[in-house]
Amino acid sequence: MIIDGKKIADDIYRSLVLPRSLTLGIVVCGTDPVIESFVKIKERTAQRLRVRLERAVLPESATTKEVLKALLSLKECDGVIVQLPLPQQVNVSAVLEMIPAHQDVDGVSSHPYVLAPVAGAVAQILAHSHVSIQGKKAVVVGDGRLVGRPVAELLRKEGAIVTTLTKERGSLKELRATDIIVLGAGEPGLVVPEMISGGAVLIDAGTSEQGGRVAGDADPACAKKCSVFTPVPGGVGPVAVAMIFKNLSTLAER
Repeated sequence: MIIDGKKIADDIYRSLVLPRSLTLGIVVCGTDPVIESFVKIKERTAQRLRVRLERAVLPESATTKEVLKALLSLKECDGVIVQLPLPQQVNVSAVLEMIPAHQDVDGVSSHPYVLAPVAGAVAQILAHSHVSIQGKKAVVVGDGRLVGRPVAELLRKEGAIVTTLTKERGSLKELRATDIIVLGAGEPGLVVPEMISGGAVLIDAGTSEQGGRVAGDADPACAKKCSVFTPVPGGVGPVAVAMIFKNLSTLAER
């Protein structure tokens, strides 16, 4: 089954009732084409839902202090996003810790009120596909703030036996005996069909630029071996964006 993320996202939007006119703020550093594509998707969705979107745009050379100032400029917004990754010279932890929980639609602060959008998207896709999580062996590739960590936490809470693989820890050979695979490494074509078992559930949440296009971590040919497969683009991405606006609504209602 190849997942149509747009269809799942549309179901979320149809069920979404915004409590009032809302504003979403986004802090953006630099001009990375992948980041820009993500921001444009959020802008289009905001227009669709009549949510006002306010950008705070900084150059690639921005300092931690400048990013924090930009974040503070969005204090009147109902929700805020600091678009990751930030430039190398910025203290990411310091910035994310400054996002108030009542504005944190990405669920990246210390004590968030909402589930991280990609983790929420994974939960939606698994439920849509009638995939049982309890007792299943799951491998999460990548340990990032937006994908790996929150997804691994979600799967553990739902009763899966979870292993997280990174460049420093573990081997992709573990994918062969895995029921549920979630990719978030950001390395195009990292996983090929020979690495996975037939009937595996493969959720590709890895995104990066390849030849001017957004690509996933899995070779598209993996779909032929999987019982559930999310393409890039069009799989996890649309659902994660829908979860951002669902989170925004949830925070506004608190």
